[in-house]
Amino acid sequence: MDCTDPSILSGFNWMLCYLTTGKHMALYVSVGTVLLLLSITAPVALAFGFGGASAARSRFLPLSWLGKGYIAIVRGVPDIAFFLFFVIALDQAFEWLRHQVKCPDWDEPIRQGNDFVVCAAAKLPLGTSPQWMHETYGFFLAVLTFSIVFGAFAANVLYGAMKAVPRAQIETAEAYGMSRRQTFWRILVPQMWVYALPGLSNLWMVLIKATPLLFLLGIEDIVYWARELGGAKTARFTDYPHGDWRMWYFLALLIFYLSFTKVSEVVLDRIMARLTKGQATAAGEAQRKAAV
Repeated sequence: MDCTDPSILSGFNWMLCYLTTGKHMALYVSVGTVLLLLSITAPVALAFGFGGASAARSRFLPLSWLGKGYIAIVRGVPDIAFFLFFVIALDQAFEWLRHQVKCPDWDEPIRQGNDFVVCAAAKLPLGTSPQWMHETYGFFLAVLTFSIVFGAFAANVLYGAMKAVPRAQIETAEAYGMSRRQTFWRILVPQMWVYALPGLSNLWMVLIKATPLLFLLGIEDIVYWARELGGAKTARFTDYPHGDWRMWYFLALLIFYLSFTKVSEVVLDRIMARLTKGQATAAGEAQRKAAV
């Protein structure tokens, strides 16, 4: 089908050509961006959470204070404030480190009023870098920011799950001669997931719903493109003029997120059923009663 002259198209053919324009392709790519963000952020945030929870339960007080402080500070500040703060803070921190290495002879202050000034060689990315590097760097900062914020919530969930493992099992392992490290990795960690999964499941749902915050971080995500494409267009600005279609675009986003969360619920329920099988937990007891 020839889409070079939209003025001669109508009905289904017009809509088909409209939905395959370059900007709509960017919308479809942005869906992949959201899925990529989730696939990377989830394990990284879980790693941050595991580290924070392990630190919080440490017997070394400074490390314990660090872990508990990380959990308390991030959980106590609105997410949007951290998203806007961390992107700027991380960017400036990376550039400051590069500045110290690449420009040791710099004799001007880096902080000049409200401006943060480093040498050209320390900029991230370099001004001569291609556009894809700028976009990749912005995505990297977004992933790191999401991971730090949601890692604190994961740390709180895992910390509670570690405390929920019956103390008698820990004492039994110690009585059999296991070291503290062996008890942690062989007894505590494998069993804590049963108690952590409900909280982590909720956190995963919140993470899915938080992906539109990418728009605030300067990344052209699906919310950005839905607003951009759905707004009223006239023939002066586009080959496919139309009225205000934002309601339909945002309805499509609603269906996308509802479908994604439904699939997530099914997968998480199956994981929970597998983990609780034979366990002395409420979910395990429910499985035993159902099997009778």
